Amino acid sequence: MKKKWLFLGGVTMIIIILASFSFLNRLKIVGNLAENNEEVIVLNNKVWEITFSKKLNPDSVNSRSVYILNEKGEKEQVKISLENTNKSIEIQPPSKGYNLNSPHYTLVLTKDIKTKGGQNLNQSVKTAFKVINTLPAIGSRKKLNNYFSKMSNEDRTVLAGRDMAVSEENSSEKSSSDSAGADYSGTNIQVAGIDEADVVKTDGTHIYKITDNKVQIIKAMPADKMKMDSVLTFNQAFSPYQLFIEGNQLIVVGHSYIDTPDHIGKAASEKKIAPAFHSTKTIVFNIENKQKPVQIREADIEGSLLASRLMDGKVYFITSYYPEYWILERNKNADLRPRYFDTAKSSEQQIVDYNEIKYFPGSQNANYINIAVLNVRSSREPLSITSYLGSGNEFYMSHNNLYLSAVSYSNEIIADRQMPQPDTSIYKFKIKDGKVEFQASAEIEGTVLNQFSMDEYNENFRVVTTRGEARDERTPSSNSLYILDKNLKQIGQLEDLARGERIYSARFMNDRIYMVTFKETDPLFVIDGSDPKKPSVLGELKIPGFSNYLHPLDENHLIGFGYDTKITGGKGTGSQPVITTDGVKISLFDVSNTNKPVEKDTEIIGGRGTYSPLNYDHKALLIHKKKNLYGFPISIYQNKEGSQFESTFDFQGALVYKITAQSGIELQSKITHQTENAIYEEWEETIERLIYIGDHIYSISPKKVDAYHIDGFKKAGELELN
Repeated sequence: MKKKWLFLGGVTMIIIILASFSFLNRLKIVGNLAENNEEVIVLNNKVWEITFSKKLNPDSVNSRSVYILNEKGEKEQVKISLENTNKSIEIQPPSKGYNLNSPHYTLVLTKDIKTKGGQNLNQSVKTAFKVINTLPAIGSRKKLNNYFSKMSNEDRTVLAGRDMAVSEENSSEKSSSDSAGADYSGTNIQVAGIDEADVVKTDGTHIYKITDNKVQIIKAMPADKMKMDSVLTFNQAFSPYQLFIEGNQLIVVGHSYIDTPDHIGKAASEKKIAPAFHSTKTIVFNIENKQKPVQIREADIEGSLLASRLMDGKVYFITSYYPEYWILERNKNADLRPRYFDTAKSSEQQIVDYNEIKYFPGSQNANYINIAVLNVRSSREPLSITSYLGSGNEFYMSHNNLYLSAVSYSNEIIADRQMPQPDTSIYKFKIKDGKVEFQASAEIEGTVLNQFSMDEYNENFRVVTTRGEARDERTPSSNSLYILDKNLKQIGQLEDLARGERIYSARFMNDRIYMVTFKETDPLFVIDGSDPKKPSVLGELKIPGFSNYLHPLDENHLIGFGYDTKITGGKGTGSQPVITTDGVKISLFDVSNTNKPVEKDTEIIGGRGTYSPLNYDHKALLIHKKKNLYGFPISIYQNKEGSQFESTFDFQGALVYKITAQSGIELQSKITHQTENAIYEEWEETIERLIYIGDHIYSISPKKVDAYHIDGFKKAGELELN
């Protein structure tokens, strides 16, 4: 009898195990789409992407198994496609968009959806959604705190997030000052007419620079009689790190951290707000009298600065702010709205109104993006500020629109495990009368490298992305170009470029698009974007090293700034090659024959350890277009003989090259502030920027400014800084 019960127990256990195995291997939807019984709010260009636990049978995915019903119960004409190697279903909106007058719809996924092995979806899924054409406002404290409470309850991990054509409206061949015809250098910018902040600026007579938590105003002309006109100092709560110049105004932007003083309105405890105020501060000075600048305005915006631009007398700020939403566990009525301060409006700290806080439907981000506009031509016009619940990583600005990219995550099954896959949300904001208004959003595959990965041309938005990992065979990387219309509807694409590599730089030049990818060699892609619906690869060039900044020399030539590389190992079975960077590399690309781009000339500077700020900051590049001069700071190290990885310090300073299509890359001058027998880099002598005024080039370090005549580079003057 005992043996019989043991036998029956064993059979039962096997049945349970098999049933459990069968359940675990059923076709399921990855994510919470199936669990959401509430009506979901989406924007009118919503693209649904539903990921499954297994690869689907393409024959089972059709208008009978996947469809969208309107309020009348009729099927909408939507485009259905399989993505992610048949693990995801993508549903595009109707060609004319959803009907906003009848905004209620239902997404239906039936059990007829099958895997290749014939397994059905374990149950039919219906998701009700409502379509809107603009971002909704939070509207109340209760709704805002409910939003953040959800974040706290789900214990989400929040990671902080952090402008190229040769046309008249979109080019960085001209610096901000060149475009005005002035005989002095401006910051190397992405879009003509839209200035970018930097640590050094000039107005043609003076140099403005940030050093040691202060701003120095230096009379630069005449070059042999330079002198310090004035120094702006600040308290320890403010750290300046960016400058703009607009007419007779100097705009100093920096980081501020203070405790909220009780005398400003009610005490923080009474207002139920956090006592500390971490902000991006802007201080505006009238510099008509350079020896006695006068502070005329001050503004604070809560959060860390993501980006800033200056156009037509208005400064545009994007800040990211993470509120301390966990305090809701102790105080359910805490005020988690962003704060700001503007002396043009009030002497008291302000809080963004609940109706000015918008949210992106479906957002899972526990931070704000604050977009503020400061009119420096009108000291009495209040700061315009709108807050959005969401994240942001990279920023691009045209003359009419702002674009913000944010990493978004979707679930994918990789090696039988559910893993988050980073993709990108694009948010478009229209600039009108000094106001910024949300226009549209879109979801694209992959992630954006930097501002030069984005561009606006003929009202279309263009972006290049990388998806996957360059050295992970489970999710091999690939690169794509997406072209979206003015409503951010995708109209063209190039996908699956350079598998196993990732994007290191990009440049948009009217109808041509250039992209550099890298893993072991540097492929430069030349892409034809003249037909935005059908972009195509014209040519490809593979060379050692890579360029992480591309700059247009002329219509048919590009300058690439990056690194030379060396490959070691990888000869044995299963062994991987080791890629190491060597010296800094300058490449001159000839793309006159778009089908066969060539590296016309190259210059390799130093060995391992050599680096330049230009490798990560395009604003470090001096451009003198009339003289064909290109200069940048650099620290040079030489490879140690007999050692594979060691190197020795050689030089810190700046190099100036003459670069032309005819003669290639020619070194003109090697400038340094270091002593003759220096054996290592010293901060005080590190050249940070080169600028030019008239016939002189100025090298600028924390403790010194030197001037050199532009013809022959003979020293014309120097100024020691205290």
